[in-house]
Amino acid sequence: MKKMMFSPSLMCMDLLSMKEQVEILNERADFYHVDIMDGHFVKNITLSPFFVSNLKRISKLPIDVHLMTEYPDDYIEELAKSGADYICPHAETINKDAFRIINKIKGFGCKAGIVLNPATPIEWIKYYIHLLDKITVMTVDPGFAGQPFIPEMLDKIKELKELKEKNGYNYLIEVDGSCNERTFDILTEAGAEVLIVGSSGLFNLDSDLPKAWDKMMEIYEAKTAK
Repeated sequence: MKKMMFSPSLMCMDLLSMKEQVEILNERADFYHVDIMDGHFVKNITLSPFFVSNLKRISKLPIDVHLMTEYPDDYIEELAKSGADYICPHAETINKDAFRIINKIKGFGCKAGIVLNPATPIEWIKYYIHLLDKITVMTVDPGFAGQPFIPEMLDKIKELKELKEKNGYNYLIEVDGSCNERTFDILTEAGAEVLIVGSSGLFNLDSDLPKAWDKMMEIYEAKTAK
């Protein structure tokens, strides 16, 4: 089994200690997950391209931007210039011009991902799935942290794994939402390859971030041990 990768959700970190926390996570994590919300696609508003440009100055890891925005095209060039490595809009926002958006992301030298809301089927992306570097399965409805896990998403993860293996696709299968002690085992078994960890999965485990990371890894290994 491939080693699980972990992507801390930076909207859940202590932003007053950003530099210190990033330096700690640089030696432990695999990606940084940056949520950008516009107050329209979802009601919340979080991080920004300006945050990405500051993160880039201290990051040793790929910066993965999740665009919860009604018009993702408005952000692509600025995010690429700010230092984003992955740019991942929602399928619900790009399907009228998906090929143009994906080509634009790749044209700026970034990797292209797509995010699927819980009620959005894989069928929506079938004609461009082969172009994707990452597919993120939302296991909660997007916009706010701390929501309950939607178990029906396990079948979506399994289907993505089967499609990847059958067709030789290269996308990473990522999960966003309620990745924690209660779900580590079932997400791993379903075929997840990257887990986005936020408050419940990482940051609330201990006020000392290295201890929180160690606790998370101990929990993950205990839950997924065979």
